[in-house]
Amino acid sequence: MSDEREPESEPESATDWPVELRGVTETVVATLGPNDRWNFAALGVHAPAAGGDDDGASSGSSGSSGSHLPATATTWGNTRTRRNFHRQGGGVVQFVSDPRAFVEAAMTIYERDSPVLDSADAWAEVEATPVDSGEDGGTEWESWELRPVDAAVERTRPFTINRGFGAVIDATVAASRLDVPAFDTDDLLARLDYFAETVEKCGGKREREAFARIDELTGWRERAAARRNESF
Repeated sequence: MSDEREPESEPESATDWPVELRGVTETVVATLGPNDRWNFAALGVHAPAAGGDDDGASSGSSGSSGSHLPATATTWGNTRTRRNFHRQGGGVVQFVSDPRAFVEAAMTIYERDSPVLDSADAWAEVEATPVDSGEDGGTEWESWELRPVDAAVERTRPFTINRGFGAVIDATVAASRLDVPAFDTDDLLARLDYFAETVEKCGGKREREAFARIDELTGWRERAAARRNESF
């Protein structure tokens, strides 16, 4: 009998992702908390490293290259998402088209009794497995492998490109870093000013309402004005 052993294979997903993942897809994740309510937060999902696919895309179709490799995500800080991933072993990743829903998830403590938002075009229930952790700039991080176990497409629509929508998403990132010592406040305020101008010029009603919510939650415009006055 040979002493050679077959290499262990990666566990396969019970289902495929309901949408194409490429690069980093910005999503909203719902995780069940100890109060039996679902907490919503923003989560960047990295596409599986599909062999031979230069842009790291995974189509989610059965048998596609990398379709059974896990996607990955990183949680930053001791967040509810991180704690609930450890507690429950997963959550519900959803793909939303309403920037207002994304802002609420990214920037507030947002809880509901059900895990799927009305604005979700598609969703995937995932198993989350911790694979690495560390610290960066004084903030603890933890990386996870995400494997879908159930998924659905709620609605399909033509793909459109709107700079205002993209600016809202980027603005939530800049706003979330305003009080993090590792990031320069003046640079972040300058970014927010640029994103605000982009939303005003290119966004629609939903994008403007979403950005107004960022204004309300952070007070970044007042902070920027105060810093300008200090420079005189």
